[in-house]
Amino acid sequence: MPTNTHGDDEHGHGGIHLPDMSYYPIILAAGLTIIGAGLMTIVPIRFPNGKRPELAAATGTYEIKSEHGEVINTSTGLSNKKLLMWSFLGSDVMFFGSFIATYLVYRNRSLVGPYPADVLEIPITSVSTFVLLMSSLAMVLALSYIQQGRQKMGTFWIFSVVVLGAIFLLFQVYEFNHFGQLGLTPRTNLFGTTFFILTGLHGAHVTLGVIWLIFLGFGSIKGSLRADNAIDLEIAGLYWHFVDIVWIVIFTVIYLISARDVAPPGSVPFVGH
Repeated sequence: MPTNTHGDDEHGHGGIHLPDMSYYPIILAAGLTIIGAGLMTIVPIRFPNGKRPELAAATGTYEIKSEHGEVINTSTGLSNKKLLMWSFLGSDVMFFGSFIATYLVYRNRSLVGPYPADVLEIPITSVSTFVLLMSSLAMVLALSYIQQGRQKMGTFWIFSVVVLGAIFLLFQVYEFNHFGQLGLTPRTNLFGTTFFILTGLHGAHVTLGVIWLIFLGFGSIKGSLRADNAIDLEIAGLYWHFVDIVWIVIFTVIYLISARDVAPPGSVPFVGH
């Protein structure tokens, strides 16, 4: 059976075609995460006048040393780790917002199928959404137990979050594979491109969160994650809750709002495989 790409089919219906696939959005998402993590270390800054503020990100304090060796210790009263994470999440809001806006702009503009109504399975995705939401509850319990000094329970719930996150990713792998069997790929049409980029980037964020929590879980087992430095888990919790909130928006926009989108006027009807 000859295969027609969306570029050929849609060109014949008004000259619309999609750009070549790019991995730069995924690389950018990973890079922003790495930069955010890198900034959560001690960052020395030197000034020409001889003063040197040293930012201790772990404690929220800094000291200024003058040319005469005078030291002034100052506390901001706010964890710089948490501040940096909030800054990172703020940039990620704009990052995901741009892709969600792109999806909405190109919604129901594909000129070849499959269309959302042909492939989306809300019951299955609802289950995966429930799993991810339960992982947020598990994260709250994990942080609470670690802050109370109950290491075993805290460790149990940290790895519960890991398991639930992994289950969500398995649902996503199944969905991507199933859509591919139905003929929907990132190169099929506008819906395929925007869908896979948006959900794929979210999946990358979940994957990074799972890896992060695995390290924290083993840290709890070894005793390096305790009540006195539970801020590390709290920051991971902020990230994880953000990822959950983003998924709620994606689920609403793609699955609930777009689930009934069919072939628009002038497009090629989808006949299935």
